[in-house]
Amino acid sequence: MSNHTACGALPTRPLGGTGMDITRTGFGSWAVAGSGWRFGWGATDDAESVAAIRHAIASGVNWIDTAAVYGLGHSEELVGRAIADLPEADRPFVFTKAGLVWDPENPTAAPSRIMRPDSVRREVEDSLRRLGVDRIDLYQVHYPDTGESLEYAGDGFGAVSPNATPLEEYWQVMADLKAEGKVRAIGLSNHTPDLLDRAEKVAHVDAIQPPFSAINRSAAAEIAWAAEHGTGVIVYSPLQSGLLTGAFTTERAAALPADDWRSAHADFTTGLDANLALAAALRPIAERLGVSVAEVAIAWALAWPGVTGAIVGARRPEQVNGWRGAGSVELSADDLEEIAAAITTTGAGIGPTRP
Repeated sequence: MSNHTACGALPTRPLGGTGMDITRTGFGSWAVAGSGWRFGWGATDDAESVAAIRHAIASGVNWIDTAAVYGLGHSEELVGRAIADLPEADRPFVFTKAGLVWDPENPTAAPSRIMRPDSVRREVEDSLRRLGVDRIDLYQVHYPDTGESLEYAGDGFGAVSPNATPLEEYWQVMADLKAEGKVRAIGLSNHTPDLLDRAEKVAHVDAIQPPFSAINRSAAAEIAWAAEHGTGVIVYSPLQSGLLTGAFTTERAAALPADDWRSAHADFTTGLDANLALAAALRPIAERLGVSVAEVAIAWALAWPGVTGAIVGARRPEQVNGWRGAGSVELSADDLEEIAAAITTTGAGIGPTRP
């Protein structure tokens, strides 16, 4: 894998001390994973998904985030297909995750959180094969293997871990994979500051990946931890799974199919009115700046000290155009105050209201 991509001129930031300079927005591959598994977004068109990934790369986005569990391997296969024909110099960085293991005999069951060393080593080989790469640029633990149900930030991914592996043990395995050259950098997704402290004593946490948006602001403490430890931060769901695009409506929420995980989630049911009111409050700012509502929402997440980049999904090429420029949007102190006031007024979400 190359150390850069030659395409485009989007602004970049160093991802901690990894040596990778990443664009402020990256392509998220959860939504392209298709249906037939517990956390799918409904049916997708594989050719359109590959086209969306390629369009993002051609637009200058220089990293892709995926996970083994997305589509039960299918998302990684699509990423592999999308980058297979690219010259080395034009290839994006590829980030993926381990630790959510599914039962092939029961694909719609919740995956289990398993970070046993033998399981992780099997997962990394499977991911390398599906992605068609010789090294993963950032390999991340998807969730803590806690041995108990952990509904982190309410997205509900993952079942109870049947046999919990201590964090120190699984983080050492991740460090070993880095030392062996199978992965370039290692990260932790959905881990709280106390867990990050424990991991840092074993090996440096190169990057973290928490959920973070103007609706879900609960990871502010993790982001502050990363800023203090020279750790990169890539946040996921900065658009709160579509709610902050400015295009979502009550009618769309009601029409979500049963095989779209959002149809049963509180953000799209009991919390919908407040969330859509917050999205509407971003529109005047977007109009003043001449950008999309989505770009304002992403820029808000990027404005937090310590945040390196934001993961944004797309299932069709044209959707990329609505967010690719977010890294160049500068929100003023007045803009941030206006958004903070809207968060307070609408009552949307949880967490601090401004950087």
